[in-house]
Amino acid sequence: MAEDWTAFYKQNGLTSVINVSGTMTSLGASIAVPDAVAAVADIMPRFVRMHELQARAGEVITEATGAEAGFITASASAGITLAAAGTMTGVDPAKAEQLPDVTGMRAQVVVQAGHLCHYGAPVDQSIRLAGATVVPVGQSTQVLDHQLAGAIGEQTAAAVYVVSHHVVEYGQIPLPDFVDICRGRGVPVIVDAASEYDLTGFLAVGADMVIYSAHKFLGGPTAGIVAGSRDLVRAAYLQNMGIGRGMKVGKESIFGAMAALRAWGRRDHAAIRAQERAALDLWQRALAGRPGVRATLNPDPTGNPLDRLRVDVDPAVAGASALAIAAALADGDPSVIVRDHEIEQGWFQMDPCNLQPGQADMVAAALGVVLDRAGNLPEPDPRAWRNGGIGAYLTYAAG
Repeated sequence: MAEDWTAFYKQNGLTSVINVSGTMTSLGASIAVPDAVAAVADIMPRFVRMHELQARAGEVITEATGAEAGFITASASAGITLAAAGTMTGVDPAKAEQLPDVTGMRAQVVVQAGHLCHYGAPVDQSIRLAGATVVPVGQSTQVLDHQLAGAIGEQTAAAVYVVSHHVVEYGQIPLPDFVDICRGRGVPVIVDAASEYDLTGFLAVGADMVIYSAHKFLGGPTAGIVAGSRDLVRAAYLQNMGIGRGMKVGKESIFGAMAALRAWGRRDHAAIRAQERAALDLWQRALAGRPGVRATLNPDPTGNPLDRLRVDVDPAVAGASALAIAAALADGDPSVIVRDHEIEQGWFQMDPCNLQPGQADMVAAALGVVLDRAGNLPEPDPRAWRNGGIGAYLTYAAG
């Protein structure tokens, strides 16, 4: 990596960041692939008929996913809202304009309790924005077939299934069984697969609509991808004349997402994974022999073809907690941001999928610097760290 890679950050008054956390919205999601960057630049100075552009996007989506139809929206979160709304209104424009008033409509959406996660916002809020009522199914760590069947009634418009590392990993109804129960009762299934590599499998097992993020693993601009059955996709798209207006997507995001989808089909996944594994091996070597530190490879919990390095820390031996080490890495120059979702359990993860050339070595060096002074690291307030995301919003709001 060029020595002046931090120049952009300095010129714009921003913190230099190396992302070993993953495709996180809070860090800008991902590095856009060159095809998407070029597409965005190509369309920005031009006018297009937006519905025509969405029709071309639909063709790219169907080719990539096997869906009957598709369109691009502002984000995956917006896609969930529009998909839920479409199951309530159908293609009736009067009903689309009526939302979020759901008078006279079926407006309940069932979700397994263990899937009601927080991904930066509550997943149920994406559904409630459409005016729907969320009906939790089962308990957070156990959902049984009869509970799902019993939760479906005359007012049920849809069922949402969430695929994410944020959800409870056990005790949930598997997607094929979830689809089977819902289809037997005439209820469409919407899958939130925002961060998933698999563009075809969820539809193949019977999901009616699947929502993806264009700006995570695909490396596109900020956008969401809605793919599924033609009738339901049309109904979801209709919401752009109603509640979807505030979630509208620009021409650059549509065209960029199309380019990212095409590039994904040409990607040398094996070569990329080899690069990622090389970074993981480097970091594992850098941590080898460090007292109180254990580094092990962890496969992605949702089945994406990638591994992360889990770093367990025994503070009594290492001289500092996992939280203190993560905070020190984040406070460095450049700031190295690790994956800290479960840091209260004494470990963090390191994700190699967003590295620029040369950054793996910089991360290894930063680990050495921080661990060399582990005994002198300040211990952050766990409550402040846990609520840090909210604090960032409040700090910005306060100016």
